Amino acid sequence: MNGLESIATAPMWAGFIAFVLVMLALDLFVFGGNKAHKVGVKEAATWSLVWVSLALLFNGGLWWYLNGTAGPEIANQKALEFFSGYLIEKALSVDNVFVFLLIFSAFQVPIQYQRRVLIYGVLGAIVMRAVMIMAGAWVVSEFSWVLYLFGAFLLVTGMRMLVAADAEPDVANNPVLRFARRHLRVADGDHGERFFVAKGGLRYVTPLFLVLILIEVTDLVFAVDSIPAIFAITTDPFIVFTSNLFAIMGLRALYFLLVDVADRFHMLKYGLAMVLVFIGAKMLIMPWYHVPVEASLLVVAVLIVASCVASVFITRSDKK
Repeated sequence: MNGLESIATAPMWAGFIAFVLVMLALDLFVFGGNKAHKVGVKEAATWSLVWVSLALLFNGGLWWYLNGTAGPEIANQKALEFFSGYLIEKALSVDNVFVFLLIFSAFQVPIQYQRRVLIYGVLGAIVMRAVMIMAGAWVVSEFSWVLYLFGAFLLVTGMRMLVAADAEPDVANNPVLRFARRHLRVADGDHGERFFVAKGGLRYVTPLFLVLILIEVTDLVFAVDSIPAIFAITTDPFIVFTSNLFAIMGLRALYFLLVDVADRFHMLKYGLAMVLVFIGAKMLIMPWYHVPVEASLLVVAVLIVASCVASVFITRSDKK
């Protein structure tokens, strides 16, 4: 990590990466992640609680380590940065849930097969985000003015989200999907949870593989928003990386937790759009005023909670 300012040592990086690999292996081979089954609300809630608890335990451990090695001031600052980054990424990942739901609905993917698509989607997302975070951290360390470009991008993106919050993406005419259909042999019909099948000595991809491609592309698009948003909180690559990955690893459980109630939180998109507008504005005014991390955390939390409450209130009013 030469040239990048980080509180992490090489063993800390190695330890966290090992932790991620162990958790993914346990999910795949011990807890049934590679077996097709319908994920119920109880299972999704349990795993969501596990991932949130692990993130908080990690943050506590990070604070304890830094308190003993770097002092309480740095420990408090880094722990707050991690929590703020985790909250922002967790909130923005809810938007992924809405789009994932649209993709699975458009392809009529049975819920028992969605878990396998999402677990491979998470694996791909981890690799993509690791590359993007490391590249972003290096660029910021070499060209600090890039943060203002990030801010302008988030501000514009948030305003566009506000305008088009109720618009649903046209999954069927997605350019990535059209490209894949032109260049890949696609086997029509239901092939269970398989991504590839053999016909007449040739290998075909299944519609489920096309769904996986769309899931990966969707996460890449959202990463372009969420990663700059965390750089507004901290430029420490270790904090950015760990907070981002904890949120991503809990994304699958969050999806199954919200899949049946996603339509009740229709106002949340407006809240997330305002979060991006706030963070973009925060980055643009940095030369004149530095918004404390505590204030950023409070504003983000208020926007998210307010949009959730508004969703419930408006839904009840509509029913009446």
